[in-house]
Amino acid sequence: MWLLHDYGNRKVRRMAEDTGLDFTDQIYALEAKYQQALRDLYTHLTPIQRLQIARHPNRPTVLDHILNMTEKWVELHGDRAGYDDPAMVTGIGSIEGRSYLFIGHQKGRNTKENIMRNFAMPTPHGYRKALRMMKYADHHGFPIVTFVDTPGAFADLRSEELGQGEAIAYNLRAMFGLKVPIITVVTGEGGSGGALAIGCANKLLMLENSAFYVASPEACAAILWKSSQAAPKAAEKLRITAQEHYRLRIADGIIPEPLGGAHADPFWASQQIKHAILDAMAELGRMNSEQLLHQRMLKFRYIGGFQEGIQVEPERKRNMKPSEANTPPADLESELANLKKKVLEAKGPSDPVTIQVLEKLQEDLDNEMTKAFIAMGLEDKVESLKLELQRAPIPDQPLNKSLQEKADKIMQEFKQKLSQPGAYLGLKQKLYTVNMASRLIELKNKSEKIKTEVNQKIPTTVKAKLDRLKTASEKLRNGDSLDTNLVEEVEKAKKELEDVLRSANLEIVGTRKRTNVAVPPELEEEVAKVNAEIKEEMERAVTRSGLSEKIEELKAEIVKDSNSEKVIELETEIREGIAATLSVTPVKKKVESLREKLASLTKDDVESKVIAKNGRW
Repeated sequence: MWLLHDYGNRKVRRMAEDTGLDFTDQIYALEAKYQQALRDLYTHLTPIQRLQIARHPNRPTVLDHILNMTEKWVELHGDRAGYDDPAMVTGIGSIEGRSYLFIGHQKGRNTKENIMRNFAMPTPHGYRKALRMMKYADHHGFPIVTFVDTPGAFADLRSEELGQGEAIAYNLRAMFGLKVPIITVVTGEGGSGGALAIGCANKLLMLENSAFYVASPEACAAILWKSSQAAPKAAEKLRITAQEHYRLRIADGIIPEPLGGAHADPFWASQQIKHAILDAMAELGRMNSEQLLHQRMLKFRYIGGFQEGIQVEPERKRNMKPSEANTPPADLESELANLKKKVLEAKGPSDPVTIQVLEKLQEDLDNEMTKAFIAMGLEDKVESLKLELQRAPIPDQPLNKSLQEKADKIMQEFKQKLSQPGAYLGLKQKLYTVNMASRLIELKNKSEKIKTEVNQKIPTTVKAKLDRLKTASEKLRNGDSLDTNLVEEVEKAKKELEDVLRSANLEIVGTRKRTNVAVPPELEEEVAKVNAEIKEEMERAVTRSGLSEKIEELKAEIVKDSNSEKVIELETEIREGIAATLSVTPVKKKVESLREKLASLTKDDVESKVIAKNGRW
């Protein structure tokens, strides 16, 4: 924007010189419009825009501010353990005749300087160097001023080996015991523990366009939305700006910046920091050591939500939103039972109930697939593939080789991540449910087809005899006796029906007599209770044998191919594992007791009832 403004001014002035005309009024009007546009722009900045200003390469560094504020300055080096971290600057300087100890993260102006300064990301040596200087200031009574401008502590392997976490933790503890005033100024971005390790202060001041966060918006977006493109949304949710921190009483003051950011007028910005430090020291200078320690402690206790003199709640409940991609499945058994009931009650494949069930399942599956693709970080790849498909000259033609390879690669990555045990449970449930629905509808269609074929092959005379069979069945249900002629007619009708079924290429396994004797309600309740106990014992056996992951793996394999060798192998392994740990003796006794109670009822009916209830006995 500044380049366009300067270019416009130069062009108008050159035109004035070439033509000899006076363009002073036009230049003033352009200047006024430019200033107004700049004011409007920087008055309504979004959080991510403020963060971009805080990261501006021309923004004043810690050394720039120190040299602009102090009359004298001496930099101090080394952690007295064999290393001097250039990412952490320390030294003594004087402001208006009073000595201060300055500590801060130092960034570079260009790539070479940033590499030398490690992009202001200190190693453990840097934090130990800062701690040494704090103890030095505490011993000599120098107020401590720290400048925060870092994306975070350096997290490489070597730093972790040298105790990065321990160095930060030690600084946090030590700063709460220092008996001198501590003032922290966030000049750029303050990232997580790397910033807080020199930020436990009596007064926390933030420049107008600075940011303080527990995780960068890019990292937060990558964790929550699996894409760094959601960084603006993350920046808004994280509340990283100085204005938000001041509203939440984390920051004690906001230091104004010149229009356009601190890099627009570095000296003016430094002078504003100097005035803010002197104002804070005027307040803190009236406190003794004990009061400083107490004030620092109260400040951070308030940030944590605790206040002196107010009773602390023994338990605070938090409503945490579960991960959408890994939401545990609902009761899959009941869902499949309801699905089976709806499909079997439907009158055909074109039945409205069947269509509605399939549409609902497909909609749920699409939603779960979208969530999973976002969670896996494949959304951008899928969108890119869609755009390429739209550009294809003939949409209905087979994919060319490059597009086919891209699609195969995306699906391979999708299947690989989907196969991880315990991951994307919601999607696995929906895929399993859709697979089961397809199989149920397929069986339903076959059943309808067979029924139609059989009805077509049954002669009219046999149909009349079938009606006689139904009449006989109703008489038996009502307790009426059958005459000899009707019994003979029923047997004859049965044989003719068997012949018809055999002619339709249907194998007759056998026939049996069935009677319907009502089971007392109390026995039905006891059967249900025994079934529940069997289910609980099965769940305990699964827990004891540690087969939960195997079951999840089995579900994932069934989604891929329900008839694969891997599925059979897993089913056998799970069955054997449950059998090895299942305690059947108590349950078996209850089942035997139940059978004895049912002995007075008709055996066939009781067995059919138990089969219907449990599917096993």
